[in-house]
Amino acid sequence: MSLAGKRIFITGGSRGIGLAIALRAAQDGAKIAIAAKTVEPNSKLPGTIYTAAEEIRAAAGEALPIQCDLRDEAQIVHAVQLAAETFGGIDILINNASAINLTRTEETPARRFDLMFDVNVRGTFLTSQAAIPYLRDSGKAGRNPHILNLSPPLSMKPKWFKSNLAYTMAKYGMSMCVLGMAEEFRRDSIAVNALWPRTAIDTAALAMIPGVDLATCRKPEILADAAYEILNRPSSECSGNFFIDDEVLASIGLTDLDKYSVVPGTTDFLTDFFLD
Repeated sequence: MSLAGKRIFITGGSRGIGLAIALRAAQDGAKIAIAAKTVEPNSKLPGTIYTAAEEIRAAAGEALPIQCDLRDEAQIVHAVQLAAETFGGIDILINNASAINLTRTEETPARRFDLMFDVNVRGTFLTSQAAIPYLRDSGKAGRNPHILNLSPPLSMKPKWFKSNLAYTMAKYGMSMCVLGMAEEFRRDSIAVNALWPRTAIDTAALAMIPGVDLATCRKPEILADAAYEILNRPSSECSGNFFIDDEVLASIGLTDLDKYSVVPGTTDFLTDFFLD
């Protein structure tokens, strides 16, 4: 298993889960484009596309930082084209960027609703759309093309909708892209899968949500290791799946997950959204 030489495009990879996935791939010598908005340091959300690029290079990967607002179609198209021109193509797309707003219907401003749908649903769809021609070429060259969305398994249980309807619809929109694109591009041997954590993950974005005890969370590296396993599977045989991080790791015999705990020895974790 190796991602050496793989040409990877990651949205929202300047921090958190996206950066962890990038750093895991960088250890193999992957070529990674980081497409995100942040170019100036922010005290509440540390990390920029440039600091991410420095970390990727330090981990033995190649890095291309690209400022990109996923709400802007022209910026998406430019970013994907720039990555493909720089690296000679794209083999892997990771739709990681996401916006969250946990409010009930009457407390959800239109601007927050629009942000979640613009980034989560529209951004995922348009980035995938722009990358498909390059991924198709990757498949023709036998380079094992993958799309991986950081989104949950689909469930029609009302409890996942009643308290944060707009957010649930936006995240499920990303998952519906997996459901549809996996079938649409199966003949091109482009794998399209989703990955979601069993527990809450310690990220800067999560830390901004009131009442969350980070001691009950796991580190982003658990998703990075699960993503690494998925992205090394044959694209012609592994598509249309809604993976959960600990199940992926268990499939390769890794069941002792304590190294991923924010507080070693923790057994009582905060279960993530959309999982029973």
